[in-house]
Amino acid sequence: MLVVAFKPGHDGCMAAIQDGELLYSLESEKDSFARYSFLTPTTMLDLAERLGEIPDVVAVGGWQEKGINIRGTVGAGYGGTDSVIMRESRFFGKNVRYFSSSHDRSHILGAIGMAPPAPHPLQAVLVWEGMTGKFYLVDDRFQVVRTIEVMEQPGAKYAALFALCDPTFAARGSIPRLSDAGKLMALAAHADHRDADPGITAAIDRLLKIETAYPVPKEEFRDTPLFDCGVTSDVGTTAAALLTERMFRTFAETAVRELPPGLPLRISGGCGLNCDWNAQWAELDHFSEVFVPPCPNDSGSAIGTAVDALTALTGSPYIKWNVYSGLEFVTDQAPDPARWTRRPLDHAALSGALAAGRVVAWVQGRWEIGPRALGNRSLLAEPFSAASKDRLNHIKQREDYRPIAPVARVEDLASAFDKDFEDPYMLYFRKVRDARLRAVTHVDGSARVQTVSARSNAELHRLLGAFSAHTGLGVLCNTSLNFNGHGFINRMSDLVAYCEARGVNDMVVGEDWYRRAGV
Repeated sequence: MLVVAFKPGHDGCMAAIQDGELLYSLESEKDSFARYSFLTPTTMLDLAERLGEIPDVVAVGGWQEKGINIRGTVGAGYGGTDSVIMRESRFFGKNVRYFSSSHDRSHILGAIGMAPPAPHPLQAVLVWEGMTGKFYLVDDRFQVVRTIEVMEQPGAKYAALFALCDPTFAARGSIPRLSDAGKLMALAAHADHRDADPGITAAIDRLLKIETAYPVPKEEFRDTPLFDCGVTSDVGTTAAALLTERMFRTFAETAVRELPPGLPLRISGGCGLNCDWNAQWAELDHFSEVFVPPCPNDSGSAIGTAVDALTALTGSPYIKWNVYSGLEFVTDQAPDPARWTRRPLDHAALSGALAAGRVVAWVQGRWEIGPRALGNRSLLAEPFSAASKDRLNHIKQREDYRPIAPVARVEDLASAFDKDFEDPYMLYFRKVRDARLRAVTHVDGSARVQTVSARSNAELHRLLGAFSAHTGLGVLCNTSLNFNGHGFINRMSDLVAYCEARGVNDMVVGEDWYRRAGV
């Protein structure tokens, strides 16, 4: 049975699952389209070109049809756990099952379906994202048996704080920017929430109580110290730290009070990308285990809707999946030999170039699903000099307060960091133990580490091993390979244009290493 699912609206994406295995998850922003792109015809054509048959089930998520300000008749709607449509339909001349379920259900079923399969009488699912902030208890038939409301619009309120502090954000009529929540997470590490004075505390209390952040009621906060204070100011960073602490505490206290201890917790929604919160969930000692998929935000919603359809038709949500389920790299042109020289990839030589300070655009296999570069569409650099962080942020045209994440061999975790658990999807913070790792140590001593084993990413693991042989430590800087404001680069013409424009003089594509001539 082939299920193809669509996620309309921002972070538009499509997924194909055949006989319980994820074939593709394609996000419209990838291949250098604008970040958070709506579903595009290109995405549908890319998927259709690679499937050998017309699907048996066509599944549509409920986001756009009954969303914030758009209403239609096709989808099941944004919210609710009982919002399901299933009927017979036709798709390009074939009789198919049409399925639609709510956006909330895409998060719930996606998180369960991607989690390790095991029998559980009850599972807890936390969905916290722009609109929804709820726990769901799900039984062994994968039905929601209880909904626990915690906070409306947690993600939007989090991003709204950035807007309140940012002098460039309009005082009236603007909605939260999708990129601001991640920036606020970085800023929160620059301060201690316990340093918040009464004015900041009162303003955060007001922010948590607003009815809606669509639009951000910034004008109402003109009388607070937050208004246009500057996101990097002491007031702005302290407010970010306080809101981060207060928001997690609100959800954690609800979990301890309302959920039976010892259940597995599955986390979905954009707030599942907050590594600080994920680490705190893992340390809460209330759940038997915690699972966060690599695409907890809306980039995973098509997978979630496909899983929901699969569950309705087969009784089981569990799927086989690989994080590298995007598209293969497109060699649409060859780099100009007058500007680029090609040689076979030599891991030892490349590790020496990295150790000497060269930045490498690293491309392997299919792109990774979700928003984080996990070693197939990455910029790599040595991790020992603070200048590496500054240079990478300059190349990526990002704010200088944004941290750079490390990628590390599992063999080096215990010596480099305070905890040696595997995290192949870069979803948890841990503290840096090795003082040499200046480029990847955030201001609070933390790092968002992607761990790599020979099993999870053999080619990157091999490079890290060569780098360890050269420097004594298998750790590198790893950040996404993309134009600012766009999804991962996925074709040679874009890669060459990017590297030439941003001063990146080494490109590795598969087994080929291109070096800028004369540099």
